[in-house]
Amino acid sequence: MTSATSVLLLITLFLWKHFVWDFYCQPPYMWKNKGTLGHPGGLLHAGAHAASSFLILLPFGCEQALFLSICEFIIHYVVDFTKMNINKEMGWACNTHEQFWQLVGFDQLIHQLTYIGMTFTVIRSLG
Repeated sequence: MTSATSVLLLITLFLWKHFVWDFYCQPPYMWKNKGTLGHPGGLLHAGAHAASSFLILLPFGCEQALFLSICEFIIHYVVDFTKMNINKEMGWACNTHEQFWQLVGFDQLIHQLTYIGMTFTVIRSLG
């Protein structure tokens, strides 16, 4: 597989994984509790992302799969926790403030940039 093909495949897998976990497989127990530090709902959500990324990375022969997945877990958890608490503190809601949606968009951007960084790390390590 060429490097360009590997990059596109890896990013595509990360994007699909993210879409599924954030928008189809995230029950209220997770999204309602991501703003509470240490709550199992938020930890499970970030953990699902990290575990799925680990499984995506394995076929690429990535020796850093565990490290990258742990990094994603931390970044995902902190970004979601922060987003939830900014919305709460500012009183922003999906039907009252456009800033709510801007923050959701920024949250998604950070997650996507995380995948680009992970992909860069994998491709660089494969030479």
